Amino acid sequence: MNKNNYVAIMAGGIGSRFWPMSRTDYPKQFLDILNVGKTLIQSTYDRFAKFIPQENIFVVTSMQYRDIVKSQLPQLPSENILCEPSRKNTAPCVAYISFKLAEINPEANLICAPADHLIADDSSFEAVCLEALAFTSNIKALVTLGVKPTHPNTGYGYIQFEQRSVSPNVYKVKTFTEKPDRELARTFVASGDFLWNAGIFVWQIKNILKAFEHFLPELYEIFDGEKQHLNSKEESNAIERIYPQCVNISIDYGIMEKADNVYVIPAAFGWSDLGTWASAYDTIDKDYLDNAVAGNNVMVIDATKNMVHADNNKLVLLQGLEDFIVVDTPDVLLICKKDKEQEIKQYVAEVKRNKGDRFI
Repeated sequence: MNKNNYVAIMAGGIGSRFWPMSRTDYPKQFLDILNVGKTLIQSTYDRFAKFIPQENIFVVTSMQYRDIVKSQLPQLPSENILCEPSRKNTAPCVAYISFKLAEINPEANLICAPADHLIADDSSFEAVCLEALAFTSNIKALVTLGVKPTHPNTGYGYIQFEQRSVSPNVYKVKTFTEKPDRELARTFVASGDFLWNAGIFVWQIKNILKAFEHFLPELYEIFDGEKQHLNSKEESNAIERIYPQCVNISIDYGIMEKADNVYVIPAAFGWSDLGTWASAYDTIDKDYLDNAVAGNNVMVIDATKNMVHADNNKLVLLQGLEDFIVVDTPDVLLICKKDKEQEIKQYVAEVKRNKGDRFI
């Protein structure tokens, strides 16, 4: 394995669209959403450990999830768990790991990837990642992995790319588009020059730091002023000083949509961002009535095209429903039309207004 290759697994989100399974104190990246015997972060770690040295795997998460990460990834060195004192989106997260690695290994080549995505074909994913790492090790490039779309999904961002490659299977990015409407998504898919944005990035540390300095100079200066404390006993205190000053901005909006050295590698490795219950429905095997069931004691009678999730020890009998999401937890039962799943975030906000934080 190449000792200059690193990965940062981003695991600080709360996964509110997977409520009521995903909660603020135990979000979806730490759950076995698909009932496969591993949590999402465990699957992500195992996938990268096949081709990234284990000592070069880092997890960036919220302070409140440190113990969960340690429990679920006991093989991960404690110093490789980076804790953010507050959620400030992905740009500060990437800046943190980048400034830290710059002190450890100036030649570091880094993959930044979410902890909670589904990838069905690990071998293809590994091949694409190694392809990206080889490209960024020789070219001053910021690379994103683009997934070949299988249908006009309105929940994903899209990447338009130039048709002439700059290197085998590497293309210059033309535009980024956030979550288009159905008609525009159909146009994108039909055109053949758009990919889904998987939110997985690859770059050399020195090149992403130059991009921070150019496009997010205030954020760069905040971290640069404290970099001597990173990788020391003062690191946690330095991060406590840094984060209140950080702007809340994504790496996509802050840098990737503005830089002119952004490239994409088209890929097909069975990807889903598992952002919603409907995306879980698309992933789970269906019964003969097109119900996706996660739970050993779910009985379905005269019901079709439903997403059902229940505890293995609980009997759930479903009759007469079509195109519903049914999620049963010890203290919350959600029954929601599948076409309203993008509104679950709003429902969670309504629960909080009416019932406080107890069920959040």
